[in-house]
Amino acid sequence: MSRILQWSITVALAGFLFGFDTAVISGADTSLQQLWGLSDLSHGLVIMSMALWGTVIGAIFGNWPTDRFGRRATLIGIGVLYLVSALGSALATDPYVFSFFRLLGGLGVGASSVAAPIYISEIAPRARRGALVGLYQFNIVLGILIAFVSNYFIGFIEGENWRWMLGVEAIPAAFYLLMICKVPRSPRWLILQRNDEVAAGEVIKMINPEANIAEEVAIIRGTESPQTAGKHTRLFAWRYRLPVLFAFLIAAFNQLSGINFIIYYAPRILEEAQLESSAALLSTAGIGLINLVFTMLGMSLIDKLGRRTLILIGSAGYLLSLCLISWAFYLQDFSALGGYGVPVLLGVFIAAHAMGQGAVIWVFISEIFPNKVRAMGQSFGSSVHWVFAALIALLMPAILSHFSGGPVFAFFALMMLLQLIFVLFFMPETKGVSLEDLQGRLVRPTRREAAEEAHASLSLHRN
Repeated sequence: MSRILQWSITVALAGFLFGFDTAVISGADTSLQQLWGLSDLSHGLVIMSMALWGTVIGAIFGNWPTDRFGRRATLIGIGVLYLVSALGSALATDPYVFSFFRLLGGLGVGASSVAAPIYISEIAPRARRGALVGLYQFNIVLGILIAFVSNYFIGFIEGENWRWMLGVEAIPAAFYLLMICKVPRSPRWLILQRNDEVAAGEVIKMINPEANIAEEVAIIRGTESPQTAGKHTRLFAWRYRLPVLFAFLIAAFNQLSGINFIIYYAPRILEEAQLESSAALLSTAGIGLINLVFTMLGMSLIDKLGRRTLILIGSAGYLLSLCLISWAFYLQDFSALGGYGVPVLLGVFIAAHAMGQGAVIWVFISEIFPNKVRAMGQSFGSSVHWVFAALIALLMPAILSHFSGGPVFAFFALMMLLQLIFVLFFMPETKGVSLEDLQGRLVRPTRREAAEEAHASLSLHRN
């Protein structure tokens, strides 16, 4: 196994804990609401969405430790948060203590969606970058699947089985914490944030023994001209308008597909589709398996077909499945395929997501921002993703108490039509392009900035 692959797999384990932590709460949904007698709105806010609000905070501020302390140090801190959250949630005695520890886990999820894709993108060769960064998403869906399977079997334990559902996460969290300490620091971070070319050269040599260290360092430094170095570090500067816009749209559409709504409330949806409780829980495990298989397919194709093509394929699958599910709920006719029509269509939806948005989002966002603002850009895209996810988790219990699945799925279908328009007319392809070359394509300085940079470059050349 190559060092790059080994390091990428280790860092991507943060995604496993991300997926497990996100999905495990679905098995405890109704039990916790009944245990603490919470209203739909209180249950959505205190129990179901609290981890997501922590995720929003972790995503918004995750760029700060990622830049200041480094990608690896941040990933180590994330492991600590996962471990403490799992143990604390399992031992909670009231909804407020429970929500506090779920908040800590959310902080880890949010920060991991910043630090992990950045780290992998910065050590990966351009020809394999999509698949290697995609390992993070693969581990997310693997974590979701294992959470669903774990919930199903732990569900047979009598008593407060939700404590076991949540506490078992401490095992992979401890394993991840031990493994992550063995990966090196990112060479791009060492050069641009610590000005340590010697340490960066050692990592570059480990990545590629035949690399010309001086040339590699010069390429990384070449992304910042003397005129712009230290000056254009504001993410929302006009020159970064395209990366910011693209990150916002792909992150927003990811959640407006309804993916977290289905992951969080799959048992409730399937029970409304007239499946009994145990069958609904088992069907969610099937959904998790489909997610895993098609994520693997997406990873195998992302560096061949490209990011844009996979999103187009996913958009078509979204529209087909969401429209048909909405129609089934409007008609209240779930007899198709022996009553398993809705689970089958949910499987189609999950397959479309796994091949498209699921495989692409973290790769795409980690690629489109320049080295100087990559952590801030990843933090921005991740926070947009998690704000929408948290709002959906917060509002859905109340929405489902007033509306059937028909209008809810119709809304998500409309959003996916808008995504299709975005991909067809605006989304750039990043396949096979170096991070530094992408900066040249997507960063658009104003005419004045371009003239100043040209003048500074000419003066430097003369000197």
